[in-house]
Amino acid sequence: MKHYTNAIIFGIAIVASSIFLGKAYTDRNKVDGKIEVTGLGKTDFSSDLIVWEGSFGSVNMDLQQAYISLEEKKSTINNYLSKKGIKPEELVYSAVSTHQKSKQLYTVNGDYTGEEFVGYELTQSIEIESKDVDKIEKVSREITELLNQGVQFYSQAPRYYYTKLADLKIEMISKATEDARLRAENIAKFSGGHLSELESAKMGIFQITGQNSGEDYSWGGTFNTANREKTASITMKLVYKVD
Repeated sequence: MKHYTNAIIFGIAIVASSIFLGKAYTDRNKVDGKIEVTGLGKTDFSSDLIVWEGSFGSVNMDLQQAYISLEEKKSTINNYLSKKGIKPEELVYSAVSTHQKSKQLYTVNGDYTGEEFVGYELTQSIEIESKDVDKIEKVSREITELLNQGVQFYSQAPRYYYTKLADLKIEMISKATEDARLRAENIAKFSGGHLSELESAKMGIFQITGQNSGEDYSWGGTFNTANREKTASITMKLVYKVD
């Protein structure tokens, strides 16, 4: 009787094991839990706004004469820019900065003996903001022509911006979200599961870099103003439940 009971128990164990192994084989490709994916939205664009700055100055022992000289240079600059097609209302001049220049005095032995006043230095900066990027870019390269008119103009590199940045961000978020969803669908498909509801979505940092510039992304976001041609990108991290 004992042997008969043991045989029954052994048979039940074999059947149970077969059922368990069969279910494991059937469910071997099914995904249980969640899928986390990161999608990328990226596009190239050209800046539609340029900001260019420069400065000029004059030095004279007499403050009034220094100011007169500065005004003459300002008039020369205005005439030059006007001939280049830049309107007066496009020019923004800063307040005049005044500085007393001096030079250090030393003995023949190299000992410091004090300072000597050498004149008043007046400086003024100018800023131009325009959507005519080509024109201002050309002027910024040719401004050294003012040297022929006796004006030493210190030009800074132009800065480039994009006025439709808000619309561009929306477009990038849409691209990144779609990219992430397709990635999740492929993972679920090849794993034998099915995407269920979206559990969470987290947007990454918006990055703007110069095209082919080799710039690195930063944790706080990169906002390139040095290049006219730029690349915008953003990431979206999605978490889906899986059946």
